Amino acid sequence: MYKIHKTFRFGVNPYGLKTIMLRMKLIFIFLLFALSQIKAETFSQTVDLRVSNSSLKGVIAEIQKQTRYNFMISSDVLKLAKPISLSLKKESISEALDRILEGQGLYYIIQGRTIVIKSNKVNPVIESKQSFAVTGTVLDQRGRPLRGVSIMQKNAGKVTLSDENGKFSLTVDNGNSIIVFSFLGFQKEEISVSGRKTINIILKDQVNHLEEMVVIGYGTQTRKDLTGSVGTVKVEELTLAPTINFMDAMAGRVAGVQIKTGDGQPGELPNVIIRGPGSLTQDPSPLYVIDGFPLEDFHSSSINNDDIESISVLKDASATAIYGARAANGVIVIETKKGKAGKTVVTVNTNTGFQQIRKTVDVMDAYDFVKYQDELRPEVAKFRYFQNGKTLDSYKGAPAADWQDKVFREGIFNSVNIAARGGDVKTQFALSGSLNTQDGIVINTGTERKQARLTLNHSLSSKIKFGVTTNFSNTKNYGVQTALPTTDFPSSPSNYLFYSAWGYRPVSGRDDLDLTLDDVSNPDDPNTRRVNPVALAKNSHQHATINANSINAHLTYTFNRSLFFKTTVNTAKTTRLYENFYNSKTPRGLPIPQNNRGVQADLTNMETDVWSNENTLNYNKLFIKKHKVDALVGFSSQKTKSNLYGILVQDIPNEELGMSGIEEGTEYDSKSARSDFTIASFFGRLNYNYLSKYYFTATFRADGTSKFAPQNRWAYFPSAAVSWNIKEESFLKNVSFISNSKLRASVGLTGNNRVSEFGYLPSYSLPMYAAYSFGNGIPSKGIVPNELGNDGLKWEKSEQIDLGYDLGLFNNKIELTVDLYKKTTRDLILRADLPLILGYQSVYQNVGELENKGLEISLTTANYKVGEFSWNSNFNISFNRNKILALARNQERMTNNILFNANYNEHLFISKIGEPAGQLFGYEWLGNYQYTDFDEVTANEYVLKAGVPYYGNDKSFIKPGDIKYADLNGYGYVNDKDRTVIGNPQPKHIGGFTNNFAYKNFDLSVFLQWVYGNKIYNANRLVLEGNGLGVTDLNQYATYVDRWTPENQNNKLFRTWGQGPMGFHSTRVVEDGSFLRLKTVSLGYRFLPKVINKLYLADLRLFVSGQNLLTWTNYSGFDPEVAVRNTVLTSGLDYSAYPQARTFVFGINAKF
Repeated sequence: MYKIHKTFRFGVNPYGLKTIMLRMKLIFIFLLFALSQIKAETFSQTVDLRVSNSSLKGVIAEIQKQTRYNFMISSDVLKLAKPISLSLKKESISEALDRILEGQGLYYIIQGRTIVIKSNKVNPVIESKQSFAVTGTVLDQRGRPLRGVSIMQKNAGKVTLSDENGKFSLTVDNGNSIIVFSFLGFQKEEISVSGRKTINIILKDQVNHLEEMVVIGYGTQTRKDLTGSVGTVKVEELTLAPTINFMDAMAGRVAGVQIKTGDGQPGELPNVIIRGPGSLTQDPSPLYVIDGFPLEDFHSSSINNDDIESISVLKDASATAIYGARAANGVIVIETKKGKAGKTVVTVNTNTGFQQIRKTVDVMDAYDFVKYQDELRPEVAKFRYFQNGKTLDSYKGAPAADWQDKVFREGIFNSVNIAARGGDVKTQFALSGSLNTQDGIVINTGTERKQARLTLNHSLSSKIKFGVTTNFSNTKNYGVQTALPTTDFPSSPSNYLFYSAWGYRPVSGRDDLDLTLDDVSNPDDPNTRRVNPVALAKNSHQHATINANSINAHLTYTFNRSLFFKTTVNTAKTTRLYENFYNSKTPRGLPIPQNNRGVQADLTNMETDVWSNENTLNYNKLFIKKHKVDALVGFSSQKTKSNLYGILVQDIPNEELGMSGIEEGTEYDSKSARSDFTIASFFGRLNYNYLSKYYFTATFRADGTSKFAPQNRWAYFPSAAVSWNIKEESFLKNVSFISNSKLRASVGLTGNNRVSEFGYLPSYSLPMYAAYSFGNGIPSKGIVPNELGNDGLKWEKSEQIDLGYDLGLFNNKIELTVDLYKKTTRDLILRADLPLILGYQSVYQNVGELENKGLEISLTTANYKVGEFSWNSNFNISFNRNKILALARNQERMTNNILFNANYNEHLFISKIGEPAGQLFGYEWLGNYQYTDFDEVTANEYVLKAGVPYYGNDKSFIKPGDIKYADLNGYGYVNDKDRTVIGNPQPKHIGGFTNNFAYKNFDLSVFLQWVYGNKIYNANRLVLEGNGLGVTDLNQYATYVDRWTPENQNNKLFRTWGQGPMGFHSTRVVEDGSFLRLKTVSLGYRFLPKVINKLYLADLRLFVSGQNLLTWTNYSGFDPEVAVRNTVLTSGLDYSAYPQARTFVFGINAKF
């Protein structure tokens, strides 16, 4: 059954917090009403019984005594019942009845607290050779009708579906026919007709997850038949999280999958890494397959969470090799919900709530700020803060601007999802739409998404089926520049919002604080680019509009029960429009001499079109009840075309028009790019299964792409896997407490298609500055070479070995999955140095090698089930170790810098052979120089003692209280040769822990996520805990109040001006990024049918949910889940990042 949600209203809430509080009161009233439905007395929900040759009547009486269930059974049935001998210990009521009625020719129906027992025998008996209609009802274990159950006559191909009341009618060939009942989430049942015209059945919940169908590449398999490593997500758990992007809700739920959002900006797409990064310089993102449509450039927020039927994560080579050259980084396969035969069901899911900042960072108050300014530049402080008789004491307790309080807000969150699904046996449809709005926790930030989806499936005949799915998504993100842009060029820190929110001066020398609050910039410093953070946020115009549209059509022709052909045609178009406008109240547009471009804007438009065709022929057959073969062959082709164009404009005269006035400005630069590539593939897979005991899978794929030179366009990707179901061996088959025991092993080769197009060709550009006038006053444009092509470039390839073990205990109430893997990526595309005589410094070559190896553990348990109370858990933990095995010839290491300011251009990251990629690189911090390190030559004049290491060109500049670094090479002074690895941003392990509780109509889900052992470089502290830039009027973190002074000779924070010329990257600002987060909590109540039937509802559930509720961490910044400028080589940096929000929502799930 599918859960659809509903709330009271949608859109931006005009009433703010008051409206939310009113809705919370309404929810509380509803919950009180729900609680009144629950009876005061409780009964035992388990049965303890030990009888020998007892009558059915006596057994029923004992069960009724223990559980107080009422029984309905005719006296004729009681007389015909056989004597019963058995022993039950804490069995549930359904398990007990199954045991008691076994072999009796009886069945039962549980309706509320009444149990009806009936006979399977129907008179008169139908002649076995006569065809006739069998009717009946399908219920779940709670007595609720099941709609859409597949009811099929075995080995005859006759099939029907149950309607919304669970009723069905199926014409069978004769009285000896067997009917198969199957439904997702329930155990399959096979019932012999035995001449009956009526069959009522109760489907049991699927406790045995081994029978679950898992979506894999180009098909499905039962979990017990898998030979590869495939992770799945319970989609119903994802919908509990109040998020717009389903990937945010997936974080921590699948072993081996690291999902990390760079910051909390609304609309920010998460970074997804499966089993460690598979490349150093190319995109390590996985391939996405949406309803069979492979997409590399997939916008994950384009799909509505409620439209998702299943998510599978293909991890090892056996599972991924069917996608060959695009599968080195793993594959995420998503199937969306389709219509089912029966009455149209309308579902509504709405929720509303608010978001808030989890924590702020303490900064200096008015007194400490002015005191620090007086130490920093007393001549300036005297002029700005000590006029009109003011002294330092005048600022004690003085009101100060709390800029963080003014830029943060409570943002409203709204979500509305409506769907209608239904159809008949021939034609089924699904239509859905959603509207999501999210105000950011920072003023003038947020996101809005509109989405619609339509799916039609039609059976043209018994052999031909046709289907089409179309999806439309429009997303608008608006915000401010909070963190580092994705560029290699240094930018002024004043462009970043939180630099201003933390650092903008809290007071001025004026008595009226409101004057300070209203300043656009500091009037005492007319040349400053620092802007009042409220003005910066309100005047920033940084908008992104993303439209993602797709159409997927498929046709299936069934030759016979063993052979069918399927072809799909897909097309997708994604457009991205980026608008940035900088008026005169922003750092880039301030009317000051440094801003020689004045009011400026830039506009960029990107378009990507993808066309795809997939063709597969499937064959499956069971030979002599022992040998099962499932074979697949296929051909696919895909073409991708991309266009980019943009314009940059300056000196816009009419800034009130915003982006509409850019044509009045002066163009100072433009950009354009176009690329297209194709890929063609042949592939096949063979699955062999002997007695459900021994399994073998072989996969092969050949891929050819236009991204490489003709001689390197084709590559081949094989894989093989075996598994051994030890449970089916005679020595283990009768061990009752072991329900599953399977060993798996796989090996294979996959490739990385995420490389730049036409890297084998040289490239050129026509920049505006490349022009020369040959004496006639008319500039002639020139061509500038960019890259030297390399026609030897080829695929990056990953070899992967996986060993896995699956264990199930106590009828799979405990399920354990363990995987060990080793993934080696060869032919990495890296820059290799060239002789300078060629005119190029480097060229891309296939020269590197990277290794990832790790351990994944998943544990699922059904902890407790007594009557109407149940408790289930899911735990996963993943360990990955990353190591570089080779770089370019004669290259031992690679270094990368983050130019967040021109004064901090030292390399921050290093990747060395034999060590992890992208480690932090800098100096080892030793605290401060103390008086004991110096000789006092004259009064208050100090010179470093002999043997004490120093930095810089002249050790006489070193003073007591200055920052101190380690001389690691022992040369007696500190220079760049003393830099070393100062931290690893990659975590030691990640994981998640889910607990789901249910009692009667209540449900509670609690999800914890953690990351352990990673390091974060908190660059905010370089600038705001010691003022490494030496900027006047820049406030500092409150921690810097405890800086070194002659009266406070601590070893933590250096004196004013004590960061010195070596105030660069060091262990001083490297922090532990580990955290444990209460990620999602959801509490719901589902109303009883007798209540909602009066409202013409089929289902109604109220719920309250929270996201990012609590975080336990030692990290001093906003949030430990941060990765500004995140790449494989540059991870773990925090500088002015948008924090993650804490979210609270409440809403309704309704079904009509």
